[in-house]
Amino acid sequence: MQWNIDSERPVYIQLIEQIQAGIISGYYNLGDKLPSVRELATEAGVNPNTMQRALAELEQTGLVYTNRTSGRYITSDIEVIKKLKKQSAKNIIVDFIEKMKQLGYEEDEILECVTKILEEMRK
Repeated sequence: MQWNIDSERPVYIQLIEQIQAGIISGYYNLGDKLPSVRELATEAGVNPNTMQRALAELEQTGLVYTNRTSGRYITSDIEVIKKLKKQSAKNIIVDFIEKMKQLGYEEDEILECVTKILEEMRK
């Protein structure tokens, strides 16, 4: 997995978002065993404690669970994944709309723009 960490926001939040994106995109499949905390931390270039914090947060959301004897796994609950996917899409759309409004677009203009681009992409 490609990790992109910047200094603008807390690293553990970026790790959470990137692991979530990996789950949504299918990089990690339902029920997959995750690499160890140390392996993930090395891969991402972060402190293992930071990775541990991110994974603990993901466990609280139900996306990841721990099997005490064999490590951490991605949930097998497709509904949890669908909910995450919908929420992620909503966040992206809200962010897009806010940016378009900052550019001076009205809601109907934003919708017209999106519709036109979708039509162009179909060709």
